[in-house]
Amino acid sequence: MDEDFSSSSSSRQHFHSHGAAVQPPTSSVATAPTPPLSTSSTAAGAAHALFEPADLSFPPDLNLDFSSPASSSGGGAASSAAVGGGGGGRWASQLLLECARAVAARDSQRVQQLMWMLNELASPYGDVEQKLASYFLQGLFARLTASGPRTLRTLAAASDRNTSFDSTRRTALRFQELSPWSSFGHVAANGAILESFLEAAAASSEPQRFHILDLSNTFCTQWPTLLEALATRSADDTPHLSITTVVSAAPSAPTAAVQRVMREIGQRMEKFARLMGVPFSFRAVHHAGDLAELDLDALDLRDGGATTAVAVNCVNSLRGVVPGGARRRDAFTSSLRRLDPRVVTVVEEEADLVASDPDASEEGGDTEAAFLKVFGEGLRFFSAYMDSLEESFPKTSNERLALERGAGRAIVDLVSCPASESMERRETAAAWARRMRSAGFSPVAFSEDVADDVRSLLRRYREGWSMRDACLDDSAAGAGVFLAWKEQPLVWASAWRP
Repeated sequence: MDEDFSSSSSSRQHFHSHGAAVQPPTSSVATAPTPPLSTSSTAAGAAHALFEPADLSFPPDLNLDFSSPASSSGGGAASSAAVGGGGGGRWASQLLLECARAVAARDSQRVQQLMWMLNELASPYGDVEQKLASYFLQGLFARLTASGPRTLRTLAAASDRNTSFDSTRRTALRFQELSPWSSFGHVAANGAILESFLEAAAASSEPQRFHILDLSNTFCTQWPTLLEALATRSADDTPHLSITTVVSAAPSAPTAAVQRVMREIGQRMEKFARLMGVPFSFRAVHHAGDLAELDLDALDLRDGGATTAVAVNCVNSLRGVVPGGARRRDAFTSSLRRLDPRVVTVVEEEADLVASDPDASEEGGDTEAAFLKVFGEGLRFFSAYMDSLEESFPKTSNERLALERGAGRAIVDLVSCPASESMERRETAAAWARRMRSAGFSPVAFSEDVADDVRSLLRRYREGWSMRDACLDDSAAGAGVFLAWKEQPLVWASAWRP
């Protein structure tokens, strides 16, 4: 069931015990705020009871900036108590960082004070600051009550009940229409794959077969443009193209619906390939667990013999290998090298959301210092993401709300789940580049044609988006290009060869 939130812009979210954890409303129209529950209704509520507003002692060392226009709608006592600062309205980051420090220091009184203020100001339907406060507050509460995985399951179940393949597809297409966040990586990766394949065809006198191993759960939205380009660039003798896409899911996730969706996607892809005149085959491999447990050797990517040119496409998928002991991410990138691909494309979101050693043990990844580092970087990254959605989408948009709720679940995962279980541990371009080089890969520079295609893409969107060359930037990656929003790099695209 799709939800209409056109009348919800002023709704406020209230903080309460996990017994009724804040989650997406299940009614078709959200018109009223959720009332706070009595903190004495459950044992958990009693253990984490919030004090009354009259008990609030405003921390004197906070100089908050509430100049964001929409912040007045969620103010209450807290907003009238502290209005100041020099513009910019970054009160959510200030309060949330202060609260995270109090959590790390186990200062329960200060945590309660700050959480009360955040709850008064937060709203998932307000401006960017209110949304950040809402989602990070939920993550902090789940962390304090050791209920992160359970809260995440509750949120995921609510999302599953209220979404369908059609609504998910509609959201993805609308996202591509209004923001280059996903299509940036698609265009860059497709350009590198196409040029690598055509280079292989030009160097061989035998008929070529191309095979793409797609490790990205993107509903194959990346591939129609590649099929069209392949038909146009190799019109004389269009090579056969195979795509094997790996659909990863949690072991407990239902598979029947996903398999049905992937069959439909495969049929649509085959129909489009026939229309383009490209010999084509499609296969979906359903895998339970993360990619580190995938047997790549069993995929049989060279079904056409030694002349088959293989490409591996990793769009926002490498972070799906959960960090842990035995350096699992290093091991997985090394396993890609054994496939002997013509090219490996890597697209990842630019954020340092791991401990100093991404493959550290659970204990090493959950120290107070590591928590504060990840929390602060998560605030930076998701603030920029929410801001880009705010400026790209209409004020009332079901698709934007779905994307924001997805980010909210990611925030809860990041803040409240153990490091060894979190699926949101993004790394920087520099870290991924070091890992790829250690696995035996060398960077491939994007050609000027590919760079022009990316620039043309960005011109279709509102001002604020730009492309930055990681080789010329101050990044330590030394490879690839960044998608930047208001000069802040957020997505990294790169190409590699053995």
